[in-house]
Amino acid sequence: MTNQDILQQPVTRVIELDIEGMTCASCVGRIERKLGRLDGVNASVNLPLESAAVTVPSGITDQQIIDTVNATGYTARLKTHGIIAVPIPDTPQEGRPADDHGQIRRGRKPDTLLLRLIVAIVLTIPVVLIAMVPPLHFPNWGWVIGALTLPVWAWSAWPFHRAAAINARHLASTMDTLVSIGITAAFLFSTYTLVSNPELTADPEHAGEVPLYYEVTAIVATFLLLGRYLERRAKEKAGDALKALLGLGAKDATVIRDGAEVKLPIEDLVHGDIFIVRPGEKIATDGVVTEGHGAVDASLITGESLPIEVVPGDAVTGATINTDGRLLVRATRVGSETTLAQMGRLVSQAQSGKARIARLADRISSVFVPIVLGIAVLSFILWAAVAGDVRGGFVAAVTVLIIACPCALGLATPTAMLTGSGRAAQLGILIKGPQILEDTRTVNTVLLDKTGTVTTGKLAVGRIITLGSLGEEEGLHLAGSVEAASEHPIARAIAAAAAARAPLSPVNAFRSAAGGGVRGSVNGTLVVAGKARWLEENGIFPSAAHRARLREEQATGATAIWVAVDGNVECIINLQDSVKDGSAAAIAKLKELGLRPILLTGDNAAVAATVAATVGISAEDVFADVLPEGKVDAVKKLQASGAIVAMVGDGVNDAAALAQADLGIAMGSGTDVAIEAADLTVMGSELAQVATAIELSRKTLSTIKANLFWAFFYNAIGIPVAALGLLNPIIAGAAMAFSSVLVVGNSLRLRRFRK
Repeated sequence: MTNQDILQQPVTRVIELDIEGMTCASCVGRIERKLGRLDGVNASVNLPLESAAVTVPSGITDQQIIDTVNATGYTARLKTHGIIAVPIPDTPQEGRPADDHGQIRRGRKPDTLLLRLIVAIVLTIPVVLIAMVPPLHFPNWGWVIGALTLPVWAWSAWPFHRAAAINARHLASTMDTLVSIGITAAFLFSTYTLVSNPELTADPEHAGEVPLYYEVTAIVATFLLLGRYLERRAKEKAGDALKALLGLGAKDATVIRDGAEVKLPIEDLVHGDIFIVRPGEKIATDGVVTEGHGAVDASLITGESLPIEVVPGDAVTGATINTDGRLLVRATRVGSETTLAQMGRLVSQAQSGKARIARLADRISSVFVPIVLGIAVLSFILWAAVAGDVRGGFVAAVTVLIIACPCALGLATPTAMLTGSGRAAQLGILIKGPQILEDTRTVNTVLLDKTGTVTTGKLAVGRIITLGSLGEEEGLHLAGSVEAASEHPIARAIAAAAAARAPLSPVNAFRSAAGGGVRGSVNGTLVVAGKARWLEENGIFPSAAHRARLREEQATGATAIWVAVDGNVECIINLQDSVKDGSAAAIAKLKELGLRPILLTGDNAAVAATVAATVGISAEDVFADVLPEGKVDAVKKLQASGAIVAMVGDGVNDAAALAQADLGIAMGSGTDVAIEAADLTVMGSELAQVATAIELSRKTLSTIKANLFWAFFYNAIGIPVAALGLLNPIIAGAAMAFSSVLVVGNSLRLRRFRK
């Protein structure tokens, strides 16, 4: 693609909306279809969060999006903190309240739903007792229960009527349409019967069943209000994990300005500020330690329990806790740039997205309500025309309308995703989107980068084997000076060892080759350090004796590199890398999950074999001496053999392989490039978190499937039974309310997931 082509690409942004008035999957489908008719607009609506993530091209304004949603019959507001393409404002807008995280929120409204429910319960109890217990009948009792039912139908159930009317105005229908029609039909039929036959309940001794259905109206409305209230409470709990995540941040910081300590609100902190973190305090924002030593508890972010020792030069993350020592930290990221804010944004994006499996529910919901209305009408006609039972037909039709609620379908996926991704964030795992859940189910092979993933990645110089005229000190000094210009873990280890003995010398004409080595001029001498292949590319060829000595070092499981000065091989530097404590247990867990672990490394075969044997990976599942570009080839080779590959890595040289893999998993201790290329990120550095991430992802997907099964099963069984007249409308109302609560409750079980 040329630069001109890039310039001609449409510029898009992603905005988030708060949407009021949605009640079921049909509402979700309507909004998505309406927005999808705008050229270049793509929307993903989340029912439990009452929000939408909308991809908008440059030619369409935010107001057009809001107006489109409003014209559909709902109320939309721009969620300022949800804008992904631009920095998040750190201060609330004038006249609008902000929560503790600097995020704009709507003003609190009185809990009218609870009030409507209480009124319905108070009035429904006497209606049920009078209507269903003959000894409680008194003269004209029908008029009394009709009067008691009127407020329940007209006021308590008003949210159903209002939503049905709004949708009807737009020639659409939702779950509220079914509920409103059902309870209205029962109420109006009862009122018509009573008015046309006033003597029907005049005599309390009247024998036989009285064709009044006021108790159906009252009980069904009450059950549905109760279900909606419990559902709302459950959905709030489902979002607790995200709220807890966003609430981790510090509220203020002690900043050094003009030589004095000043305590400032966190939103006043700016890039470059030096702030103080005392023992027991939260680190205000992402930064770098400039002075002091301490132990930082990062479990709230990474999920790892052990504190991390930090010294000057180490990076620290906002919201983690300094458990020991006084630290001075220079702020490097503030506001929306912080790790915590990015985690919250990623979790929110994941929760707003949709897995492929969820689209099935959306497609069904879009045609579900009209089909149910047709079934209700058909039931009435068949009962009245074929069976000659108008009353039976009426009851069957009302029962079909009441039980056939697509609400459970609409809640099946997003509530599980909301709970699962929130719980994952608490464990230091970020899932970039719901489609990732389905990818974890199919993965059968895990490709593990060795350094920094299976091993600590913290190499240390073990010993120096001299092969020429230079001594150990001089050989290490020259190698360390040229390696200091590189960011590779091996280079950092050699530079650190050399710097600990003497100040390093400046390097000129520096050059490096990924996975090969480095070259540069130090004090007028040409220093080449790296693998044999790199030395040969620079015209240096170690002797057979020297190669044999290198193999001896590699046989010990160490990483060994050549150092040549002015064309002559002078020494071999032996470096040791230790296997992480939990790697063997993590490999065993991956195998337990049905995955095949494969070790991938640029190190030699001897080192790779030693590490593989230590952690329990078979010898045939080791790819050694792999160059950075070879990692992509390794992924492709496995994919060509039929494997579904997950790649785990943490470095810049892993980014391409992470993107190529069917599922890319980045270790959060790695580089931003690797994290950006991955589908799933574990914020810690322990391999066990990878197994936890896959297990939780699969558990979330299985919960979604279970929810969808019960939602479909409930309707598949309930509607035919109702149409055959085998179900009481009261039981139907209770079942409908219970189905939604059941789906949400099943999703909430993910909150108890443990590592």
